[in-house]
Amino acid sequence: MRKIFITVYVVSIALIMSGCNQFDSLVNKIPFMNQSDGGHGFKENEEIVENDEPSVEEEEIASDILTLEAQFFNEIEEVNGKLTIQNPLNILALVNKEFSLPEQYAPEDLVRPKVPFSFGDLDIEKSYMRKEAAEHLELLFKAAEKANIEIFAVSGYRSYDRQVDVFAAKASQVGEQAAATVVAVPGFSEHQTGLAMDISSRSINLELIEKFEETKEGIWLADNAYKFGFILRYPKGKEDITGYQYEPWHFRYVGIEVAKLMYEKDLTLEEYFNIVEKI
Repeated sequence: MRKIFITVYVVSIALIMSGCNQFDSLVNKIPFMNQSDGGHGFKENEEIVENDEPSVEEEEIASDILTLEAQFFNEIEEVNGKLTIQNPLNILALVNKEFSLPEQYAPEDLVRPKVPFSFGDLDIEKSYMRKEAAEHLELLFKAAEKANIEIFAVSGYRSYDRQVDVFAAKASQVGEQAAATVVAVPGFSEHQTGLAMDISSRSINLELIEKFEETKEGIWLADNAYKFGFILRYPKGKEDITGYQYEPWHFRYVGIEVAKLMYEKDLTLEEYFNIVEKI
């Protein structure tokens, strides 16, 4: 049976900025994909499915009979109105505007990859990643160096509390709904998995900006990251699927086999789980 995810309204955001970095609730007005269907109900331990027919593109891909072991699918329970991932250590955990991580989740295997960082040798939270992802990031950077490509890691692991601050800062500038298109609501950030890394280069002053796609470093990464298990998580032209604007700097570790397939089929992580069969 095809594993297809329902579109769920993310609950309304109420920022508490009076000295306490917590969210009492999250808003259901943040725009995301396919909300015109009115949403779907959810019961604990219920299979999450959608009635929408697959696209022609998805049907063609599904004809290849892609399969994946059950352990790599999200195990979901509704917690405080949020669809919360119960197996966050899953290397393929699908974290997006539908599925959140537990607020207190922090990977136990965080390490600091031996790669150049935009902030030098500072030993800070965002310089960490989960061990497997960190090891593959090191291989990616070594390959880049051999190709005369100089890149820098900018931001990796980000705790729930840190995400509260990041989102609050952006919301204060542009408002909550606009902020949610560029910054994840706390609990819904891939950075909390410890599997994502933002990457930049000197050619754009180590910034995280869309112009990175035009640089030789950005082009090389887009063409080669999959060989080391990383995908460009928020590609151009698929904003309605991922729920986020194009981010040519944001790379997510999913393992070499899955990354290669997604690269060759031009799939987002959402699309991959939309057509892969559980075994």
